[in-house]
Amino acid sequence: MWFCKLNGALKGASKTGTKTILARRPITSLVPGEPNEPKILTDVPGPVSKALFEKLNSINQSGSVQLFANYDKSIGNYLIDVDNNVFLDAFTQISSVPIGYNHPDLLTVFQDDHKLRALINRPATGVFPGHDWPEKLRSILLNVSPGLPQVMTMMCGSCSNENAYKALFFSYRNRQRGENVDFTELESSSCMINRPPGAPQLSLLSFHGAFHGRTMATLATTHSKPIHKLDVPSFNWPIAHFPRYKYPLEDNTRENHAEDDKCLEEVEDLIVQYGKNENPSVAGIVVEPIQSEGGDNEASPRFFQGIQQIAKRHGVGLLIDEVQTGVGATGKMWCHEHFNLESPPDIVTFSKKMLTGGFFHSLDMRPKQPYRIFNTWLGDPGKLYLLEAVLNVIKQQNLLDQVLRTGSKLKLGIATIEKEHPDLLNSTRGRGTFLAVNAADTELRDKIVAKLKLKGVIVGSCGDHSIRLRPSLTFQEHHADILLDKLQQTINEVK
Repeated sequence: MWFCKLNGALKGASKTGTKTILARRPITSLVPGEPNEPKILTDVPGPVSKALFEKLNSINQSGSVQLFANYDKSIGNYLIDVDNNVFLDAFTQISSVPIGYNHPDLLTVFQDDHKLRALINRPATGVFPGHDWPEKLRSILLNVSPGLPQVMTMMCGSCSNENAYKALFFSYRNRQRGENVDFTELESSSCMINRPPGAPQLSLLSFHGAFHGRTMATLATTHSKPIHKLDVPSFNWPIAHFPRYKYPLEDNTRENHAEDDKCLEEVEDLIVQYGKNENPSVAGIVVEPIQSEGGDNEASPRFFQGIQQIAKRHGVGLLIDEVQTGVGATGKMWCHEHFNLESPPDIVTFSKKMLTGGFFHSLDMRPKQPYRIFNTWLGDPGKLYLLEAVLNVIKQQNLLDQVLRTGSKLKLGIATIEKEHPDLLNSTRGRGTFLAVNAADTELRDKIVAKLKLKGVIVGSCGDHSIRLRPSLTFQEHHADILLDKLQQTINEVK
């Protein structure tokens, strides 16, 4: 097995035919009570999942459903389905489960009556927040801010980006107005019929392969899959190329630097071009630290430093979308902290592992009038209490260090399998446990992902041919051993 070759981590493991039997050994899990290994009892999906699918699909377009989970039984890094199949989950609800299923510290949060009442009464925090809302925003959210002094809470990743885009436009127009902050009568009347100057001709620059959401403006900056965008009207906004690197990175430094330079030159050219003629001027740049849905495409600190310099040079805002990359998955709280930027971005959006949506922002991005960024709930105090417990666990159990240890083992293990099968796998990459590897083509990728699920391991796919890992922060070395062993078995079967 791969790990016996690599470091002898499971020297007691043996094989019977083609079935790997893991040696019994004491396992100390960060989430008490989780299983020791996957266990598949039926086809996947099983008969109960199939019956439930028929019921759901009769009232709801449900073609994306893979199986039905039993969230009462699921625990830690293991998702248990309604057919009692036990899966090691390295995808975690599309990167959204921070410390595993049914973590004991989360199960007790709403035993506190005050927190329970905040949950069930769910206030419209923009008009009637609870008395402790200011303190909770400061002590929970601003406590993990990437150096930005302001925060706005939202519901999900899409609405976080959608409203952050508005902040970029507001700030850009404020700079154009200078000291005159009052709206003219013409601006007020023209915006009501979607015409300039009240509805100005502005744009945001995004990147090929990006995913920022499925709401109207975010969809205009999403370029990962046609199915998201077909039949939806959109805007004439500029799209630059995101770097596409050659791997391994250490062997292709010169080529990858040239790729950075080419992409940065295009970004600047587009900003200049869109400031002329009939094109809408660029008010901001929107970018992911690692393009997730588009194929786990990563870029260097050098590239992101260049993006920030271009934004400052042209007076446009910089929004870094950390919806999927945030909250420790890369070994730092925020992925862009790996980039050594000279100052924080203007806006950093979040959701998924943060359990609530929202964005951190600079004072310059703060709207000058009330109701400019607003919705009924503006977040959810109940989710903030859960996040408070999550952040305490991350700190108490040093989970960012755990991510680095587990991620190092996973990345080395996947790279080892890649070297043994370069015709099947290539381009192992990522930070922490936020990892990916390419299959030779889409068909092979889908076959590997499906076979892993039949072996009790859930991973994700993205882009045209990438396999991605999105485990929880409590994913440990013994979980990595299981995943890598199942991957080795799968590759041996498909080769």
